[in-house]
Amino acid sequence: MDKKLYTIKEVAKLSGLPESTLRYYESIGLIPPIRRGASSKQREYSEHDLDLVIAIACLSATGMSIDAMRSYLSNRLRGAEGATVQIELLETQQDKLHEEAVRLAARREYVATKIAFWKAVRSGDSVEVKTIGRHARRLAGALQQGISSLSTHTLKSPVDDRSERENV
Repeated sequence: MDKKLYTIKEVAKLSGLPESTLRYYESIGLIPPIRRGASSKQREYSEHDLDLVIAIACLSATGMSIDAMRSYLSNRLRGAEGATVQIELLETQQDKLHEEAVRLAARREYVATKIAFWKAVRSGDSVEVKTIGRHARRLAGALQQGISSLSTHTLKSPVDDRSERENV
């Protein structure tokens, strides 16, 4: 019974990682050496290799560093003994993703505020232009300083406040 073997092109398509990244990960030892075909000398990925590459692709998609991925992969075979380290690695990555989400929310809020600003300019509402302009400057300052200490509540726009008042 022959086991399915995959070309680098197939693994790239299935994992979402470019072929160059697969080669790089192999060259730095993140992926173990992939067997080569006897006559073609082309990489032949086994099902096990594919599973590993997909796991690495998922870790990479979270923004995990190569060093952290390397630690995660070496600890995964340790079972309960490695669980504490795995949890710490994943919690650290979760914290980084949360910080990234907060920064992204702030950038989205800034764009939404600028849209509201320009709509107020277009409609000729000078009071709204001033109010939204002040808020946009506060957001710009927060973005320039790094917003990891800000919550989405502090970034609430005056447009949102007005909408809430109108809905009450």
